[in-house]
Amino acid sequence: VGRRRAMGAGLLLAAAATALGGCGFRLRTPPTFGFRTLAFSGIEPASPMAVALRRALLRSDVQVVAGLAGADLVLEVLDAGRDKGVVAQTAAGQVRELTLRSRLQFRVRRPDGEVAMDATLLEQRRSLTTTESASLAKEQEEDGLFRAMEADIADQVLRRLASVGRV
Repeated sequence: VGRRRAMGAGLLLAAAATALGGCGFRLRTPPTFGFRTLAFSGIEPASPMAVALRRALLRSDVQVVAGLAGADLVLEVLDAGRDKGVVAQTAAGQVRELTLRSRLQFRVRRPDGEVAMDATLLEQRRSLTTTESASLAKEQEEDGLFRAMEADIADQVLRRLASVGRV
């Protein structure tokens, strides 16, 4: 009985995979790039956004270099940061809901100064409900939300960098 059930489940999975393949569904793959080296400019190397960008680039064949001289492209960060604002308060003045915002404004240029991609602003927002009794847990949740937003922005940057083309 168990063997029949396993075979039935296997057939069902195979049928589902065939149906998904027929509709054009495909798992997202890392983008391919027309350059091999990339340098960052205008951002602290230890900043959360720089860390997220380097982490996203680890899955590709692009190497992040320290100096601008050895880079095929330069990701010039014009503005990057985290913000949070109060959305709702109780009658007693306690904060009930926050809006978290992570942003990155950048442009891409070649080492000779030619602009390869005009200034682009990427922004993520999340809402966070909070209570005074769980402040430590909410701080950890806030940090996790910021990291998730920065990872998403880094993935968007990579998809845009893939459109720059060959150097």
